[in-house]
Amino acid sequence: MMTIFPRLKGNSRGCLAFEPLFLIPYSMFITYATIYMSKLGLSETQIGWVTTLTLIVQVFSSFISGYLTDRMGRKAALLTFDLLSWSIGTLLWAVSTNVWFFVAAAVINGFQRVPHTAFYCLLVEDTEPRERTYVFTVLQVIGVIGGLFAPLGGLLVYQYGLVTGVRIMYVIAFVLMTLQFLGRHYTTRETEMGLRKKREARELGLRASLHDYLATIRAVLADRGLLLMFGVYILFNFQMTIKGTYLALYLADEIGMADDWISLVPAVSSVVMLLVLWQIVPRITDRLMNRTMLWGFILSAVSNAILALTPPGAISLVVISTVLAAAATMITAPYLEAVVANAIDDERRAKMFAVLSVLVLLVVSPSGIIGGWAYSIAPQIPMWLVTAAFVLSLPLLLAGMRRSRRIEEG
Repeated sequence: MMTIFPRLKGNSRGCLAFEPLFLIPYSMFITYATIYMSKLGLSETQIGWVTTLTLIVQVFSSFISGYLTDRMGRKAALLTFDLLSWSIGTLLWAVSTNVWFFVAAAVINGFQRVPHTAFYCLLVEDTEPRERTYVFTVLQVIGVIGGLFAPLGGLLVYQYGLVTGVRIMYVIAFVLMTLQFLGRHYTTRETEMGLRKKREARELGLRASLHDYLATIRAVLADRGLLLMFGVYILFNFQMTIKGTYLALYLADEIGMADDWISLVPAVSSVVMLLVLWQIVPRITDRLMNRTMLWGFILSAVSNAILALTPPGAISLVVISTVLAAAATMITAPYLEAVVANAIDDERRAKMFAVLSVLVLLVVSPSGIIGGWAYSIAPQIPMWLVTAAFVLSLPLLLAGMRRSRRIEEG
């Protein structure tokens, strides 16, 4: 990792060096998670309820994540709740036989927002603001490389059948993810801000921390520029949840793709993203960042509209949609993450990111039920909802760009 990405230093290097151990098995099982539930007897509506339950628990864990990350320290919160939400969660998924197993796994996995906040703080707090776009781009690259391994899941499904193949994927995920959590813990150090916040949280106590939360919420609501970017971020996460939950089902049920071929979709996405990273991303300067994000959102809307209009058996249109969506994601996601990271004050990073996560999840939580209900009416509707999320993001992004320009001009 140090040789391939020499600009990574300290905690960013320690955090990202082990990230493939999470993203490779995740890319394998996430492609089939919804179909796995369906094969075990869950209806589209039940799948939606399980997704929504996970998000409801995430709202709660997001709210407490800032306090726990400050109180326990970034590293301790990260290790403890990663082992709970992912190591135990993947084992539960591996042995699931009915809806109640998925309900239990949904509750446990819902605590993933605590390590999400802790990881975010550990990753960026000791990183210079000018280096954060690079760090998030590297994180995106690792995710892209992880997607290249998704067809291994397809091979397992082809060899053992869908249910047994997915169970094997979850066991592999348990082993690799647990190794990642331990490896990362022993190769990173607590941040300076983390040490200070840990002392302050112990001195202040829970009541004072809650008052600090309220002050943080007021600060967020008073900052119009921050609210605009949060709005874009919320809509981005909304479409990710809808598409992540129902894309595989849509490709199998409506388009007619074979189960073992569906895993090629994230692999194609990964290849396209790597090409974009190699040929296009180096040419995007800081001055062009906002304009690039704008075009990325337009491309995303177009790609999902194509998917919604694709007739059964038209695999060529699925390929076109996948290529456009992958290219758009590569020129939007890392820049959006960096813009949000730089907009948040280091002094209140854990709590402000927790507030952002709560706002995201309050909007995203109903998406499972909405998506399930919409899918039961017509499988194309969830894809249209994804398209609408990108279209709605455009005026928010334009307003944010105008506001930034006015501030720069004085």
